Amino acid sequence: MSKRLQGVLPIVQTPFLDSDEIDFATLAKEVDWGLAQGIDGLGTGMVSELLKLTATERQALAEHLVQYAASRVPVFMGVGAESSRQALEYARVAERAGCDAVMATPPISGRVNEEALTRYFRTLADGVNVPIIVQDASGYVGQSIPMQVYTALLDRYGPEKILFKPEASPVGPNLSAVRDATGGTARIFEGSGGIFLIDSFRRGIAGTMPGMEVVDGIVAVWRALHNGDEEFAYRVAHPIGAMVALQLQASLDGFLAIEKYLLVKRGLFSSARRRGPYGWELDRETGEEVERLFQQLQQALQNSRVIG
Repeated sequence: MSKRLQGVLPIVQTPFLDSDEIDFATLAKEVDWGLAQGIDGLGTGMVSELLKLTATERQALAEHLVQYAASRVPVFMGVGAESSRQALEYARVAERAGCDAVMATPPISGRVNEEALTRYFRTLADGVNVPIIVQDASGYVGQSIPMQVYTALLDRYGPEKILFKPEASPVGPNLSAVRDATGGTARIFEGSGGIFLIDSFRRGIAGTMPGMEVVDGIVAVWRALHNGDEEFAYRVAHPIGAMVALQLQASLDGFLAIEKYLLVKRGLFSSARRRGPYGWELDRETGEEVERLFQQLQQALQNSRVIG
């Protein structure tokens, strides 16, 4: 039986060797570090550069993440694709690898109507035995998902089979809209990177899916919110939010460049290499601001009292 997804579930960044192959030794190090910070699970998504991986690499990534997690936490895989056939194949590969869930965005190469979107997600739900996270990533890529698609899927499959990650802007109101339209039964996750985490928490999310680069801070904020320590939650969340705001300036390229920069700074990655082509490089002055904010985050964590 699949492990239940909840809490802090970071999206891993994919490390690359100079040869442009996946650096699995560094990936293992990334997973172990995340587990040491207290994460509740992990998975892949847009910042894993899935759209730039081959089908063989996607399979290898799923197999290695399950291996590295070693049943300590649940693992989920992004499987969104341009056709139902592709997405289903990715989902079945992930299930065979031992993943506990899969996450799918709609196709991004063209607009898909409500009926076709519903069929796309139903193909996945009917084709694998693990839960499906329905991801609206239209804040930075692809199209938004109509509310009728959410409710139709939930009515047909129930809240343990169909989960939601609505990232369309405005994030907070859209989270609440899904919650209210489903009578509070939907299990909803947010993926703001931390910039909207406190607001999202107040709206009843089941968990958050940030990047791995500041997951120590995200775990601290999540635990503080559960313990009612809002002062500490805000103190840690503010530098995280400012860093995410810098990432948002360049959309997905910005997230990847700054997240990998911080992973190198932490000593987890030896290289900030991204798979090309990409359209934005981290400039010196942005890097200096990231450094200042990162130091603020570490200072806030170091000065904190222990949170249970």
